[in-house]
Amino acid sequence: MKTLTEFKASLGSEQPDSGLSAQLKSLWYDGKGDWHKAHAQVDHLEDKASAWVHAYLHRKEGDSWNADYWYNKARQTRPDLSLDEEWEQLVLQFLH
Repeated sequence: MKTLTEFKASLGSEQPDSGLSAQLKSLWYDGKGDWHKAHAQVDHLEDKASAWVHAYLHRKEGDSWNADYWYNKARQTRPDLSLDEEWEQLVLQFLH
């Protein structure tokens, strides 16, 4: 899977592609509307990439304090984008 279009098309499947990274699996489950499965993919990981996705998920949840904590761990700033735009930005980041 190399493009955002292909990633979005895969949301019609029942399971994410087995070759996806934890970050992309998290974003895949989020794209399917399953916040809890999305969170479970990155909640236990300590790397900056996972922290970035974790931050996005808490932002989506509406927990700004927790989101900012994870953005800081990822060395990112909470973006001034819609959640949909941030989701697409993250997918593109981790596809490449």
